[in-house]
Amino acid sequence: MSTPDAVGDPVPPLGVGMVGYAFMGVAHSRAWRSAGRVFDLPLDPRMTVLCGRDATAVTAAAARLGWASVETDWKTVLQRDDVALVDICTPGSSHAEIATAALAAGKHVLCEKPLANTVAEARSMATAAREAQALGVRSMVGFNYRRVPAVAFARALVAAGRIGTVRHVRAQYLQDWIVDPEFPLVWRLRADEAGSGALGDIGAHIVDLTQFVTGQRLTGVNALLETFVRRRPLPGAAAGLSATAAGGELAEVTVDDAALFLGRLDGGAIATYEATRFATGRKNAIRVEVNGSTGSLAFDLERLNELEFLDGTEDAELQGFRRVVVTEPGHPYLSGWYPPGHTLGWGDTFVHEIADLVRAVGAGTDPLPSFEDGLQVQLVLDAVQRSAADRGCWTEVEEP
Repeated sequence: MSTPDAVGDPVPPLGVGMVGYAFMGVAHSRAWRSAGRVFDLPLDPRMTVLCGRDATAVTAAAARLGWASVETDWKTVLQRDDVALVDICTPGSSHAEIATAALAAGKHVLCEKPLANTVAEARSMATAAREAQALGVRSMVGFNYRRVPAVAFARALVAAGRIGTVRHVRAQYLQDWIVDPEFPLVWRLRADEAGSGALGDIGAHIVDLTQFVTGQRLTGVNALLETFVRRRPLPGAAAGLSATAAGGELAEVTVDDAALFLGRLDGGAIATYEATRFATGRKNAIRVEVNGSTGSLAFDLERLNELEFLDGTEDAELQGFRRVVVTEPGHPYLSGWYPPGHTLGWGDTFVHEIADLVRAVGAGTDPLPSFEDGLQVQLVLDAVQRSAADRGCWTEVEEP
């Protein structure tokens, strides 16, 4: 049954199957519930099936998050005729297998970032996406920070030449959630599951973010990676006790805790990047500043609805960073929401992501960022790892 649109015409359904239901699964579920209620979409998203290995846990999650049915094998999801799109919210180790199989089955795909754990996996996914594209099957990688209205507005200002030629980029992503050495060895701290640590988990975001805003791509890097706590207790140590006191077994952390690197962009700009999970007191702090020949702009996630903008062509006596509250109807994504000044939140970026994806599927166009974009970010991450392994030697980013 189709849902009528604003003029009463039926809107075709878009059956969605989501694999994974933890942190990202919760965020994506809210977006799937909300996108069609905030924006007029050409297709009606239906939360058809949620997939997870534990039948009891996935059934409880489906009831809580609003999914109509459950499966315990993602391969079964691909066989269902009522699923047209597969949303992948699993650890990076399974992205390539699920995504390539879904595309081969004719399902549109949304895959969380980073696209894969290795360049080889990312290349295979990009190849599968190109082949599926020829058959009208769409794919997108989930870099949600592109969908912050202030970030999208920053990109528009740069593209319009409002800061002139981009000269210098600075980007930080700071967290502190594993500062405690007793924090257990979860999957994000294991290379076999996560691929890399702070570099891939949060560094990937600022790589994509800066490339998106500037319209330039990183061509080379000079990098340093560090792991501060090299052994951690396995999950399941007694609550409230240290690993030693609980008799817990320690195992090796196989990813980085922090990543620092310099970069050069293909438009001539230079850049600095910092991604760490050891910035005590910082919970989810992103800051990006772009300096141009005639102006500058800066974005801070902790002030998500604001953009700092400096017009360097103004008289010196009047120059200074101005605070732009990005909530006007003419700003990106705001037309579907609230009156000016009524701010949005982090979770709304996923609503925008889903809306953009559904519009592209409905129009038969290719959504962005593509798997090719995801591959390009993976190539940057790979260059960072190679540079760090080579004691910080300058390392070129491979061509996609």
